[in-house]
Amino acid sequence: MSDHDYTIRAARPADGQAILGLWHGARSAHASTADRIEDIHRLLAHAPGSVLVADAGGTLVGTLIAAFDGWRGNMYRLAVLAEHRRRGVGLTLVRAGEERLRRQGALRITALVGHEDEVAAAFWESVGYPQDREIGRRVRNLQPSVGAER
Repeated sequence: MSDHDYTIRAARPADGQAILGLWHGARSAHASTADRIEDIHRLLAHAPGSVLVADAGGTLVGTLIAAFDGWRGNMYRLAVLAEHRRRGVGLTLVRAGEERLRRQGALRITALVGHEDEVAAAFWESVGYPQDREIGRRVRNLQPSVGAER
């Protein structure tokens, strides 16, 4: 696949189900909260342009959230369809995310990666995001965990 086989663009509400499908197919064992269509729609309404997709003729082959909180940029939920991996889709999404965050004023970007996800860690290292051994995250879920009763 070349850069000409897909376009990077901002996700639209109509992309919600396809995004969920991508996330489901590439779900990290470290993800602990459920993926819900209403959350995608809320994100798209609250921060238009923060969800980037790789669109190959109407089929979404990749996605990345590139969000800015006014202070720092964060990238997460990078997912590429298995049959499109190792063809530059992930790298192109990351670079597009960086450019989006740079335009918003971000001077530092964090990529969220599961500690023991060796494949993801190797990818992020290869695109210039070494593990920060100085700072860790502390997280509390405010919604039910994956598989929890509602």
